[in-house]
Amino acid sequence: MPTKFQRARSEEQRAARRRTILDTAAAMLTEMPVAQVTLNELARRVCLAKSNVLRYFESREAVLLELLAAASRELVDHLDGSLARAVEGAAEAERPDRIADCLAEALAVRPVLCDLISAQAAVLERNVSPQVAVAYKRAALDSATALAGQIAFHLPELGEEDAFRFVGSATMVIGAVWAHAHPSAAMRAAYEADPALAALCVDFAPTLRETLEVLLSGLLARARHSRPA
Repeated sequence: MPTKFQRARSEEQRAARRRTILDTAAAMLTEMPVAQVTLNELARRVCLAKSNVLRYFESREAVLLELLAAASRELVDHLDGSLARAVEGAAEAERPDRIADCLAEALAVRPVLCDLISAQAAVLERNVSPQVAVAYKRAALDSATALAGQIAFHLPELGEEDAFRFVGSATMVIGAVWAHAHPSAAMRAAYEADPALAALCVDFAPTLRETLEVLLSGLLARARHSRPA
């Protein structure tokens, strides 16, 4: 059983306390969806009163946004190498689909990140102060800009502005597809009871891949159309 914390006296101790809270919340997300992670349970697992957890993070949502920012940075770091491998030797016409496939594969093996993305706008951004919101949005902007730069490098005909548009749209798509691919128990029962409804039940990775392919194709077609003759 974890040892109960003593009051943090130094910045190093406070940083260690924050790290423990983040690590514990991250472990909880491997056991349960975002919606089931509560501040009470987090406090219990780190052996702190809830009021003491709030000394380090202003809310449950602030903890989860920090985890989302870190997971997004890790994804971008991973894609820095995997995108290069995905497009290696590919003809120009093949590169968009390979990029979409690489992104979908990387996200499919990161269910915690996908769950956090699906909760981001509707839940996690709602119970935070402007200071936490700014810190999170700056981190999100850094990750989006870095990923857009990678995509523009491997798909130069898309251009940097449309690469950034693609990343922003892809983020919204990821959250929506994840939510639809993980329906409630009642929805799953409905699909099982009426096979005619099966078309409404989506599989995350292939649906995401196809949607990203269409999104990239549309942006590329518009970019080609808008180029001077």
